[in-house]
Amino acid sequence: MPEVVAKGAAPVLISSDFKFTEGPAVDASGNVYFTDQPNDRILKWSPREGITVFMEGAGRSNGLYFDRNGNLIACADLNNELWSIAPDKSVTVLVRDFEGKKLNGPNDVWIHPGGAMYFTDPFFKRNYWERTEKEIENEDVYYLAPDRKTLRVAATGLVKPNGIIGTPDGKTLYVADIGDGKTYVFDIGADGSLSNRRLFAEMGSDGMTIDSKGNIYLTGRGVTVLNPEGKKLGVIPIPENWTANVCFGGKDMKTLFVTASKSVYTVKMRVKGVR
Repeated sequence: MPEVVAKGAAPVLISSDFKFTEGPAVDASGNVYFTDQPNDRILKWSPREGITVFMEGAGRSNGLYFDRNGNLIACADLNNELWSIAPDKSVTVLVRDFEGKKLNGPNDVWIHPGGAMYFTDPFFKRNYWERTEKEIENEDVYYLAPDRKTLRVAATGLVKPNGIIGTPDGKTLYVADIGDGKTYVFDIGADGSLSNRRLFAEMGSDGMTIDSKGNIYLTGRGVTVLNPEGKKLGVIPIPENWTANVCFGGKDMKTLFVTASKSVYTVKMRVKGVR
């Protein structure tokens, strides 16, 4: 086990009552919300109460992230939109298309401390879509300005961007290109632009997170932990065929919450996550 894992800790199975779990996101109290995409629902995990259903009919949501006002930002894959879900479950559609064309399928999202959003838009053909072809050829990373109206391409030249996470200071963004088996790191400019793209790791990732030490957690076969320089610290093995996504949760933010195929797991950690 990597040293970031608590001494003697191992993954604990919380539940296997799902079809495919994704998109974990932590709220201000340390509760984790995650999606069961084939069942079109969002669930909530509380360290005290366990798992409860938060929302049915969730737009086939995939990646999730909480904004500063407690709204759950969701990559709603049903109609390739970006949603804001209020605590009362009312939905505001933030992004419907780009320049009149339907997005490929917003997948994962990260919110900058200044309020801007970055999301990946790979094309994974879904059996619940009516369309069969792309309307936008490139699979890019997008930037939604803090005004939640201005949308632009932030990064292009990727095969299939997927996992995405930024640093708490808002200066650095990590993007996993699962289609090319690589993860890149960018500098974030004052205007939200991305520059100085460089290779971070020779592996891609489905989802990803960061801890308070700046270590990056990549998913796929278990959870691979790398330090801020890209050095591999080790792998947290998860006994499932695929680990889709990961985030920190719990009141002290020292529980790693892992969505893996039909299951969800927790791992006690030495390090804290960041909200």
